Amino acid sequence: MQSLPAQFTTTVPKELVHRAAVAEVLLTRWLRHDASHFSASAQWPRGHSFFKSPDGVHYDSMLVAETIRQVSTLIAHAEFDVPLTSHSLMGDLDYTADLDLLKVGGTPADLELSVTCTEIRRTGGQVSKIRFDVVFFRDGRQAASGSAVAAFIRPEVYRRVRGDRLSTTRAELPLLTPVAPRLVGRYSGDDVVLAPSGDQQRWLLRADTRHPILFDHPGDHIPGMVLLEAARQAARVLVPAGASVSSTVNIFERYVEFDAPCWIEAREEPSGDLGTRQVSVRAEQYGRTAFTNTITVPVSTEPAAAPLPVPTPLPIPAPRAADRPVAARPAAALLANGATARQLANA
Repeated sequence: MQSLPAQFTTTVPKELVHRAAVAEVLLTRWLRHDASHFSASAQWPRGHSFFKSPDGVHYDSMLVAETIRQVSTLIAHAEFDVPLTSHSLMGDLDYTADLDLLKVGGTPADLELSVTCTEIRRTGGQVSKIRFDVVFFRDGRQAASGSAVAAFIRPEVYRRVRGDRLSTTRAELPLLTPVAPRLVGRYSGDDVVLAPSGDQQRWLLRADTRHPILFDHPGDHIPGMVLLEAARQAARVLVPAGASVSSTVNIFERYVEFDAPCWIEAREEPSGDLGTRQVSVRAEQYGRTAFTNTITVPVSTEPAAAPLPVPTPLPIPAPRAADRPVAARPAAALLANGATARQLANA
């Protein structure tokens, strides 16, 4: 396969990756090899305003998911002629990341992507479904891999499916109070997507449509990235000692709407590996499952360091007679004995 010449000087058109803000476009170039194989380049900033890992050492692996989403829509529009007016719907998305190769360095991370498209379906002369398998390379080494299955729906079909949900005057629930940011690896409540419910393993989804990253542009349903972030935050509550997510499997089963509560439930599952812990997450709305997730988080296998011994205090020796303070003599007594000003000052 022909290699892609390195070029990280400009981004691809934001419309091709369904972003309103140019600053949120991660892709810089793409190249077609044949009808189903492509290459692309991506650059991750050293410090993203939202996608950042709790430890600050590694890149947030959620950037893998966002890069897969962007390259999928890019290739669908640019290479498979899916109209920009079509609506994309993510069905499945999963990834695995080698966190040792995703450490933040002294410059932004330049990544090369190898993309393979399979399971291509056409409806009415237009591509309606594609499976994308993506491999990430950093400095020539495989740093991550993942896949996504995306459907592309014509505007007239989407209007028929969504109906009144497309109304610009839709009802929205009041914005809920977030859980404490530190519980979910966040510094600001504005970035928290979970609200407490009184159950330590169940929360309400908190969707703040003013968030500039999760709600980059208006939509008629809650974006899938919000659900991915909810799963990551729920896993953080259950595994507070974990670092970044090393792998995740996600299935989007139905739209999550703005006008009804969405419950996020999480539980820890046996991982079979002492170096990882696994959490399963489920989103429920109207009594039906809308989204499921399995997340793997690496944890340290090193035993906790023993606490430092408390030193035994040394005995304090009794003061010698020469060291005992002498009671101060009243100034009047000193004056009566003809004391000088210097003697009074030192008294």
